[in-house]
Amino acid sequence: MFAAENGLKGDPRLEAISRAIRVVPHFPKPGLSLSSGDRRRRPRFCFFFFFFFFLILCGCWFLGIMFQDITTLLLDHKAFKDTVEIFVDRYRDMDISVVAGVEARGFMFGPSIALAIGAKFVPLRKPRKLPGEVISEEYVLEYGVDCLQMHVGAVQPGERAIVIDDLVATGGTLSAAIKLLERAGAEVVECGCVIGLPETKGQCRLNGKPLYILVGPRDLDDCC
Repeated sequence: MFAAENGLKGDPRLEAISRAIRVVPHFPKPGLSLSSGDRRRRPRFCFFFFFFFFLILCGCWFLGIMFQDITTLLLDHKAFKDTVEIFVDRYRDMDISVVAGVEARGFMFGPSIALAIGAKFVPLRKPRKLPGEVISEEYVLEYGVDCLQMHVGAVQPGERAIVIDDLVATGGTLSAAIKLLERAGAEVVECGCVIGLPETKGQCRLNGKPLYILVGPRDLDDCC
């Protein structure tokens, strides 16, 4: 559900948050390259990587996809503070002990929310990013398969958790996050996102869990 449909209709903070988000057309652009270390470790995947990147890029140009850039929101102290405070107000009295953030933009909002509500922050990361023993959950993307990982023991059975990310589109990543936490025995209470794409309009639940979204996506015309 969108925040405006759940008690915050007409709240000026939501408009300010939306205005602080920059729209970047046709992003990412050509020229993406792997580091030398990546090229040494994964030479056989380079062709497939660039082939899938080419397909995605063509799709973005054809569909006119507009990248929702939240880095400008982070530069706006008041809008950033309002974003965190809306989530904090919602979750403060829900007895949440775990705030799980999805790599990477979920890390920008999750720790602040966790500190404010007295919960721990658990990063859900891409493969080979966590140094300890991990559990993994794969999920399907438009162009292949990806994976989220979490440290073993980061979450205890029975703990109440929320999942935080910057944006939800199809919900594949958040669904994987929910499954990962539930496999560790946590009770996932809700998923919270700053932006929800049109596909999420009217969608109140994800994998049976409530979905809470602050604002819809901006159009390029809105930024002019």
